[in-house]
Amino acid sequence: MNSEQLILETPYGTRDLLPADAAAMRHMENMLSSLFLCWGYHEVVTPTIEHLETLAPRMQDENSLFMLLGNKNKLLALRNEMTTPIVRLVSSRLKDDPRPLKLSYIGNVFRMEQTQMGRQCEFHQAGVELMGSDSPASDAEIIALAIEAILKSGIKDFQIHMGQIAFLDAVLSYFEIEDVQRKTLKSAIECHDIVLMDCIVDALPLSEKDRMAIKQLPLLNGKEDLLQKLYDFPRSEQSHSAIDNLEEIYRILKSYGFSDYICFDLGIIRDFNYYTGMVFEGYAPGLGFPLCGGGRYDRLLTEYGHPMPATGFALGIERLLLTLERQGRRIPSPSKNFYIGYGESSIDSAIHRASELRHVGNTVELGLHSQSYEEAESSRAERGCEQLEYFE
Repeated sequence: MNSEQLILETPYGTRDLLPADAAAMRHMENMLSSLFLCWGYHEVVTPTIEHLETLAPRMQDENSLFMLLGNKNKLLALRNEMTTPIVRLVSSRLKDDPRPLKLSYIGNVFRMEQTQMGRQCEFHQAGVELMGSDSPASDAEIIALAIEAILKSGIKDFQIHMGQIAFLDAVLSYFEIEDVQRKTLKSAIECHDIVLMDCIVDALPLSEKDRMAIKQLPLLNGKEDLLQKLYDFPRSEQSHSAIDNLEEIYRILKSYGFSDYICFDLGIIRDFNYYTGMVFEGYAPGLGFPLCGGGRYDRLLTEYGHPMPATGFALGIERLLLTLERQGRRIPSPSKNFYIGYGESSIDSAIHRASELRHVGNTVELGLHSQSYEEAESSRAERGCEQLEYFE
């Protein structure tokens, strides 16, 4: 690779946003910021860089972190998600604020992973965290807001897949599966690696009937009728309580008018190890990865010495934009209302007119040198402005 390529190429997994892309990104961010505020969620901003020990304990794979060497050889990392930094913030700066806390964020995050369409090492997320309430209404609000955000983005064809970590944990506890095997099994389910899962289950000292029951876990999906079938699944007070929780969340979502967007999928686990209850992911046809995801994480704040139940979700902004494009829709670039051209002695008049038009909200591009009328008209068309005003 020559020196010119080294200068001109972006680092692996990153990309430049050209004007139309940047405008679409900003439009989406502004829409989501306004929506979150309408629901009572106030924005916070955390550093892009965190101490490594803040992020690493909650990672399935520490190798996905971008690590840095900071002051006094302190290990740092670029944030790989937004929930943990906000938990750190709440446990330090907001620990005495009234509950529930309703916080939102919009920012870039970084993960070292194989890039593909819709998946980059640097990407942008928007989301909310609701801390201090353990009610099913809190989880229902989080899911309802995620649905509202997707709809507001312009996407109409999508489904929310809702699962329950507590149900899975209850079933695995019922079969007395050891922690190491449980962690490997949950990782296989999260990755949808059915072959690996079957190998793990076949090695367990269980009856064939019990092994088949466990193998059914990632296949438990469907609409409302699935909930009743889950009550017949093994077989504990904890597992029944987890299904009761899903049923109540779903009942409240009916009041929002969003039940048609919901299906149940007990194979949903999520790729962070802090979830404790309801989890969900949003999918659109033709997109092989989720638009959004989130769930309940009641134990995470305890690790920071500030116990508090919590739930939340994140949306991938690039994924929203990609889905819109695949569904035949694009966010239009902002229009330029006026191009103002001028002759050799009329720049003062042109500047005055440009200021007037901008003051009332128009987008105005002012010529940077004197032109003939024909040259100004050509510049107007070239610059994509709707109207020309010209001063002799």
